[in-house]
Amino acid sequence: MKKTPGILLVLLTATLLMSACVAPAPRALTDAERTAIAGTVTAVFSTNSTVKVLPSDTPTPAPTETSLPEPTPTPAVPVGPDSYPEGVNPLTGLEVEDPELLNRRPVIMKISNHQINYQPQSGLSSADLIFEYYIGWGANRFAALYYGQDSDRIGPVRSIRRVDGHLGSLYQAVVGSTGGDGNDVLPYLYNYIPGRYFLDKYLCPGVCDDGRNVVYSVFGDSSALSQYFINQGYGLDNPDLSGMAFSASPPKGGAAGASAWITFGAGEGSEFVYDEASGKYQRFAMDETTSNVYGPSIDQNTGEQLAFSNLIIINVPYTEYKTTLHSIDLIGNTNGLPATVFRDGKAYEITWKAPSSTKPIQFFDGVGSPFLLKPGNSWIVLLGTSSLVNIEGGEWSFTFSIP
Repeated sequence: MKKTPGILLVLLTATLLMSACVAPAPRALTDAERTAIAGTVTAVFSTNSTVKVLPSDTPTPAPTETSLPEPTPTPAVPVGPDSYPEGVNPLTGLEVEDPELLNRRPVIMKISNHQINYQPQSGLSSADLIFEYYIGWGANRFAALYYGQDSDRIGPVRSIRRVDGHLGSLYQAVVGSTGGDGNDVLPYLYNYIPGRYFLDKYLCPGVCDDGRNVVYSVFGDSSALSQYFINQGYGLDNPDLSGMAFSASPPKGGAAGASAWITFGAGEGSEFVYDEASGKYQRFAMDETTSNVYGPSIDQNTGEQLAFSNLIIINVPYTEYKTTLHSIDLIGNTNGLPATVFRDGKAYEITWKAPSSTKPIQFFDGVGSPFLLKPGNSWIVLLGTSSLVNIEGGEWSFTFSIP
């Protein structure tokens, strides 16, 4: 029997099955098809944030940090001399806690500078301005002005002098004291501040003896004294006390001014030393009870040393009529007289004027522009026009002299 046809049939069938298992050759994509596929992939990644891209073998470089520019400091905006923001004290350039206090006359208290029987001063750190001047026999006295804040214990309070008429007029103030010369002082005061001075020690608590009944036992309360004068009909709403200018940024120029010595006589001297930590001048003074050894001036109300944003030395004409009777002419200086201002550790030689009898003392730089004081309290020394000045490095020394 012949088997050839059967074998051929088997071989043919196997060949057909093997050819069916081989994949056909792929067809090349057209340009349009490639574009469509790329668009689809892009759409998937842009709409599905959870799609993860596997990292490649090449490490991704770390992002470069961009350094931000240093912020430009905001320059200090000067305050005054013609107008001041609401609630800002025109005598310090600082905002006050109680703006209602600015709606009244300032209060001036006469303060002794003698520290006999251990009677250092109280309440001076609360004053906006303190004026220091000569009263004779090598001694001096203070006139402390309260406007932006009060103190309920100020003293020891002493007698009134002629210059207090000028200060009371310039700052539209009322004055508290414990007496004055009825022949040579009080008539003079009446020309400048009629009715606006108190001369006794029985207005408790305005000006009151603390019970010891000695020369240094009278103390004042600025708020109570202010209210007393308001009740007497001497109140004044919104006094115009413009004229001083302030800026936290110190003016350009100036010389080194680390300290200043002030000498009125053999037993009356003080030194102001700049303290960088506080940015203020701390006061040191002779103590008569310790053989004229200099020590910190302490406010007995706070237990802290007196310190001031500005120390201002002005040359003023003195006229001596008696050993303890002087006229100190602040009012009338419209042309300008020399002054030295210490602020921020530097000393500036400037000019002071009193253009009006009812406006504060004003300060001007070398080109006639308002000099910018440091915001804060100021200690103002009234030196005679012939007083001596000595400068050694940043240490200044002023010795009082009458022409």
